[in-house]
Amino acid sequence: MNYSFAEIKKNLKKDFTGLKEIRIAVLSDSSSQLLCQSIKGYAFTQQLNVNIWEAEYNSIRHTIIDEDSGLYEFKPEFVIIFQSSKKLLNGFYSQPFPERATFADEHLQMINNLVDTINNRIACNIIYINFPEINDSVFGNYNNKTNLSFTYQLRKINFELMNLAQRKANFHICDLCALQSVHGSLNMFKPQLYINTDNVLDIDALPYLAKCITDMLLAFSGKFKKCLVLDLDNTLWGGIIGDDGIENIEIGELGIGKAFTEFQKWIKQLKERGIILAVSSKNDEKIAKEPFEKHPDMVLKLEDFAVFAANWENKADNIRYIQSVLNIGYDSMVFFDDNPFERELVKKFIPEITVPDLPEDPADYLPFLYSQNIFETISFTNEDVARTKLYREEADRTILKRSFVNEAEFLKSLEMTALVKQVDKFSLPRAAQLSQRSNQFNLRTVRYTEEQMRAISAANDKFALTISLKDKFGDYGMVGLTILEKMNNSDLFINTWIMSCRVLKRGVEDFMMEQLVNIARENGYTSLIGEYIPTPKNNMVKDHYKNLGFAAQESLFKLSIYDYVPKVTHIKKDSD
Repeated sequence: MNYSFAEIKKNLKKDFTGLKEIRIAVLSDSSSQLLCQSIKGYAFTQQLNVNIWEAEYNSIRHTIIDEDSGLYEFKPEFVIIFQSSKKLLNGFYSQPFPERATFADEHLQMINNLVDTINNRIACNIIYINFPEINDSVFGNYNNKTNLSFTYQLRKINFELMNLAQRKANFHICDLCALQSVHGSLNMFKPQLYINTDNVLDIDALPYLAKCITDMLLAFSGKFKKCLVLDLDNTLWGGIIGDDGIENIEIGELGIGKAFTEFQKWIKQLKERGIILAVSSKNDEKIAKEPFEKHPDMVLKLEDFAVFAANWENKADNIRYIQSVLNIGYDSMVFFDDNPFERELVKKFIPEITVPDLPEDPADYLPFLYSQNIFETISFTNEDVARTKLYREEADRTILKRSFVNEAEFLKSLEMTALVKQVDKFSLPRAAQLSQRSNQFNLRTVRYTEEQMRAISAANDKFALTISLKDKFGDYGMVGLTILEKMNNSDLFINTWIMSCRVLKRGVEDFMMEQLVNIARENGYTSLIGEYIPTPKNNMVKDHYKNLGFAAQESLFKLSIYDYVPKVTHIKKDSD
């Protein structure tokens, strides 16, 4: 959703009580007051209370280097660094021609040093805003052939910033360069505003950058999209399969069919990245599946979808069914449909779901969706690639479950095995991702970067464990993370207990509890201490410790390992 600067500025006067607070520091080499207002105002539209500490004007290096600066006293969760292309250009011009060949290398070394300085003093994520292009036309098109041109040096900086982000787990890029490619440099920068106020972004451009930053903050907070639900007729292809027949639907490389083919290719890439695909269509199921099975130009195939709901029920009910099978929140789902009536129906009955208003012309689908950045993410692992397969297997389990009257017999029939391991260099990225993505079965909702998880796994006073699960249908992958830390000589504190909702009601929490008791016993501890910190999304685990036999003690829960009575599960421990 797009907002003007005036609209988001009005939000600054609204009540932020009860919204999730995120502490960020903004360091800029140009005027940043309006940017800070935009971030806070836009974040309010997404139910976030951004508490901002703003560094003094054009004092990035001094603020970071000075260990007594307010930056470190503030202890932000995120540090946003904004060094503008205009100031970069001025610095470039200040160097003699022969020395300009090393300009990018020197700037990147400076950034690397500043990031290391921050990391040595506080634990936070760093968001660096990259550089929109300025073509100063000093060399004309020859600027692409000489490393003495500003264009060459600026592009090198942007490229190497991406490489730096790959090397440093807590360093992230906010892509202002990409925003300019969408909205145009004439809409992003106004010379008169810059000359008079030192604002390097136009007022109308600020909401775009604020949205980009807020999208990243939401992803870090575990609020991101996991599933795309698709209509079929006039959404994935042109025409109505039931009326026109498979030979007459529009798809392929001719005419408007090309727009649908490219749309499907983009969706296929989302699926490869780990977005779950599902279908909600008013259609006869057999007819609806026919293009996926027989049409030679279809990019998407039936195996790309975790759930396929084609019938004559209303689409909101189909989406509810899809949600029940996938066991994910509605706010992590997106629905694409060409029909405004169907979109409004779904919005009305499932207000939490994201329903973009697709353009009327299918040729405009992709440019519109590119600009919306609906599927923001902060991580990518090998398990993401297999996500659709995991959820297809879960659909098979759901179908099987309906054939059993007895829950225990159903669980026994799954033939489940679990592997419990210490976090290591192989599981570390997925463990960090699990902490960032999990909201419902998350007792304390603590998020960890890969660097923080690496430090935890190496600590002598902590036990970081993952659990992976398999059954006869397939491999769930890593489904749980627990972190125990020493409180004193007798008590172990359960700092983190996270589990994937895909394995709820499988007995995994009881199985994991037995492993935690065993660790406490083997290491000479007599008690486990748990804590539940409520959030709007984790109400489902408010009685978790009570159900496991813990006794409430003020805000904590305590269990003596001598009082623990193991529960029967139908999960065998995998030795390897």
